[in-house]
Amino acid sequence: MVIVKLTAAGVIAAGLLLAPQDGAPKKGERGATSSGAQGLAAKIPAGGPALEFDFPSLEIGVAEYDEGPTGVTLFSFPKKAYVAVDARGGGPCTILTEALKYGWSDGDPPLVDAICFAGGSCYGLEAASGVMAGLLERRKGSNRWNEIAYVPGAIVFDFGGRENAVHPDRELGLAALAAAKTGRFPLGSRGAGRFVHVGSFFGPRFMERSGQGGAFRQIGPTRVAVFVVVNALGAVIGRDGVVVRGNRDPKSGARTSIETDLRTGARRSEWSDPTPAPPRRNTTLALVVTNQRLSFAALQRLAIQTNTSLARALQPFHTPWDGDVLFAASTAEVVDPELGELGVAMAAGDLAWDAVLAAERHADPDPEKR
Repeated sequence: MVIVKLTAAGVIAAGLLLAPQDGAPKKGERGATSSGAQGLAAKIPAGGPALEFDFPSLEIGVAEYDEGPTGVTLFSFPKKAYVAVDARGGGPCTILTEALKYGWSDGDPPLVDAICFAGGSCYGLEAASGVMAGLLERRKGSNRWNEIAYVPGAIVFDFGGRENAVHPDRELGLAALAAAKTGRFPLGSRGAGRFVHVGSFFGPRFMERSGQGGAFRQIGPTRVAVFVVVNALGAVIGRDGVVVRGNRDPKSGARTSIETDLRTGARRSEWSDPTPAPPRRNTTLALVVTNQRLSFAALQRLAIQTNTSLARALQPFHTPWDGDVLFAASTAEVVDPELGELGVAMAAGDLAWDAVLAAERHADPDPEKR
């Protein structure tokens, strides 16, 4: 791994700039702040499983804090992109997504510079501000309207199973931007998917480690890619309808369908409460990107259709305890009437399932199963 050392004059906490004090928690300890001021090292993964793909107008940067563990996955568009968003489930947490809902008119320039996925729950939203700060510096402090950095983002809750509050921050966002390059997306427990889980419907004992995944397809001149960070309440379903990750019995090691367990009552003996509430810490983040030019209505429909298609791979999906968010982006480089918007959406839906399976195929094993 390449290590980027980060330093700062103080610790940013609750919006205030505080000087480090003697006796403050050390990095990785409960109560420690994820900050360059405390000497955390942003690590840039090198090697390991990855999706290799050809999409010159998209750059991907990944940066992590081992002390969490937690991380950032950044999707950067050097020439900007048109973006729509579709948020589902009961607990989404996003930044700068409201303007995306109002769309654009024909002839308007693209608005979005990058999309930032991060761990750290609400605290991880800080990473997007770091990306914008880095873009401001690259643009030499320009305040021209068309050079204002615009970086929407969304987070996952990745505190489950660890005791510290280390989270992606401004410095980690900057590190991800600096590391961004074309053609490679790290798979498995990397970036925003560094410490995520799936399949906790019946409680944390049944969940398993998860990660981030991606899939790519080129159809004529049209490129379509889908990327996911899977931190779902539900279990992951393979193409054959069998559970491949999550809802794993800690005694037998068997994975079973949540729907079947509910119907048969197989898990009732595991519940201390007759009607337990599932853990409120789940979210699946996704991005579909195409170089096909699409209207706002078509791009919004692409977001909705692709998000809906993920219910084949994750069951149940969009629950009150999930904060699922999907972004759809167009770099608007080609027009292919033969494929059309419906063809793009069909490809994206198929790729979304592949992306989820890639995340699980390369995820780290649970510590107790190593």
